[in-house]
Amino acid sequence: MGPCLRRDLILRAVIFALVRRSPAGYGVGRNDASAAAAEPGAEKCDGGTETMPQFTTENVCYVKHGERQIMARVFKPEGAGPFPCFIDLHGGAWNNGDLNDRTGLGEYLAQHGTVMVTLNFRHAADGYPTSLADINYGIRWTKANAKELKVNPNQVVIGGASSGGHLAMLVAMRPNDKRYAAIPGPAGVDASVKGVVMLWPVINPLSRYRNAIRRSKEANPPQFTVGMKEKHDTYWHTEAEMTEGNPMLILEKGEKVVMPPALWLQGRPDEVHDYHDPDGGFPGNEPERFVSNYRKAGGDIEIAYFDNAKRNTDTTHAPVVDFMKRHVK
Repeated sequence: MGPCLRRDLILRAVIFALVRRSPAGYGVGRNDASAAAAEPGAEKCDGGTETMPQFTTENVCYVKHGERQIMARVFKPEGAGPFPCFIDLHGGAWNNGDLNDRTGLGEYLAQHGTVMVTLNFRHAADGYPTSLADINYGIRWTKANAKELKVNPNQVVIGGASSGGHLAMLVAMRPNDKRYAAIPGPAGVDASVKGVVMLWPVINPLSRYRNAIRRSKEANPPQFTVGMKEKHDTYWHTEAEMTEGNPMLILEKGEKVVMPPALWLQGRPDEVHDYHDPDGGFPGNEPERFVSNYRKAGGDIEIAYFDNAKRNTDTTHAPVVDFMKRHVK
């Protein structure tokens, strides 16, 4: 087991020199150079031509377990840098998801002067805490390769969506946990981050597990409950592990953890992530409960709500850029 710096895809150029208009009316970059070359300009609503910043993407193996390669996808802005860095974690109920899920945010951040390193990691039957070990190493790998990645190693923020948001907060809270830091090297860097951005996170695996089981027994159970118990069982194995790797309960039991500045973006309506835990002893839903706990423990956290239909659009991308500007000076 060790690092792997061999590129799986050698600097696949993704040149966003032009803008076209989507049916929704907002700018969408072209992701193929041939299309860009074939279209000398793209008309704006006022008849002018708009040019978007260029950037590149590449896939890199950042760690290996035996012959198994764990990949990262890096979105780099045009220019020498160094740039702030956002390390991103996909969702998928700790069982599914991959790098392709995170393209929209990666392109947006690169166009706005931030390197995004989105990580794959062990999950599903690999079980807790293997994901955290890969992610902790991924933070250190990013800092150790800052020059090549055009990253300022002192300006690293981590974030993720759904279960990825949970993992982002958990790894940020425990940067020195021996289980999470189990993969040795590289020397001279640590896994600390300057902030955490959670996009509709599953912050409490135990309450979501019980909520899914409870709601699956309804006369017309919601779609999200189908297979959810099994996904939790596959990754977490036991309720004891769901309790141990649980940012909500970590704070409520008073564990001393690191609490970087944080942002929670939450869509509504969203019964998968914005629900009430009847066993939690808190009158509000889980987002408000966590924010209350974080602040009581001395942490700085913001929560912002949006129309859930606008998830993974500029509505949820722009606050990430704003957070980076305010917290990675």
